[in-house]
Formats: sequence, C-alpha cells, structure tokens
Amino acid sequence: MKRNSVGVFRRLEALYARMQKEYDATVAGTGFTCADCPQNCCTSYFQHHTYVEWAFLWKGMQELPEERRALYLERAHDYVRSMNESLAAGTRPDAMCPLNDDGLCGLYRHRLMICRLHGVVHTLVGRGPLGRPVEQRYPGCWRFTEVTAEAQNLRPLDRTPLYRDLAALEMDFLGSRIHALPKVNLTLAEMLVQGSPNLNQ
Repeated sequence: MKRNSVGVFRRLEALYARMQKEYDATVAGTGFTCADCPQNCCTSYFQHHTYVEWAFLWKGMQELPEERRALYLERAHDYVRSMNESLAAGTRPDAMCPLNDDGLCGLYRHRLMICRLHGVVHTLVGRGPLGRPVEQRYPGCWRFTEVTAEAQNLRPLDRTPLYRDLAALEMDFLGSRIHALPKVNLTLAEMLVQGSPNLNQ
C-alpha cells in the first residue's frame, strides 16, 4: 500500500466517524432502530462511485482470513449473476449483500458511505436552474417515516458536507489520474468481483 493511501484512509475513517455522529444526532430521541425490521436494507440495489471507498473496502477484504474472503467472493459472484438477470428482465435487483452474515456486516469497519447513511431523513444541496443552489429533502426509509411521523423538530442529516469531503478525498487519492480513470458506478458485489481497483489504466 502506498504511503499516500495510508494517509487518505485515515482521513476516510475520520469522515466515517463524522457520518456516524451525524446519523446518531438525527435518530436521537426518535426511537428509530433497524432492529427487527421486516425488510433488510442489505437487499437494496445501491451503486457506489468512488475509488477511495472501493480501495478501502478491499483493504478490509485483504485483512480477512482466506476462507472468509473466499466465501464473500463466491457470494459476490452469485449476486452479480442474479443482478444481471434482474436487469436484463427489466426488474430492480433484490438480492442479499454478499457481506451480510445473519444480519451483520462482515466488513463493518470498511462498509461504504451509503451503507452508513441510508434510512434516515436527509438533505442534499444541488444545483438548480442558472446554477443556483437548491436544497432537496429526502424523508428516509418507510420505517423511519413511520416511527417519526409525529416527531417535533426532526433534525435532517445534511449529506452535503459529507459528500463534498468524500469528493475531496477521492481527488487526493487519485491525484492526476482522476481525469484518466473511468467513472465508478458499481455495486459492492461488483467491487468485490472486479478485485482491488486498478489505478494504472
């Protein structure tokens, strides 16, 4: 691992800690919990978009015992086959994340941003007409909206600075290669199947 990667990964972990703090502040006092939910977010079809998170995920994979790593890779191949069949049939994929072990993430410390932030009410500032900033609000998952239906002074999680800082980490991680490499648009399973990202294309 390059020295630059070590520093960026430390900053990524610090950003992940901030995400957890913001998440906790949003759910504080609401009674919201994922425990015993009849649905499982780990079957949601998410795509991820940064090399730095992809590489950090693989850092976690490489720290696993060989047998556990092989199991996750086998599951990842099964997931990708199922996903491609669903997409070819015009339906949204609905398969369990290959890292899910009886409801627990097998790479919890290395899980990706969307896995950390999903489910709660949040805002995101984008660009509207003429480039003006426009804040969009998303209500969260069905269970969150149900649990917090009568909540007062609900504090949305602002994803904007978290996205911005992740983008800055991506730029630092890739350096001048950022303009030469293809865009990342992969599920977690595809990131596992494709292996650690090749940054020398």
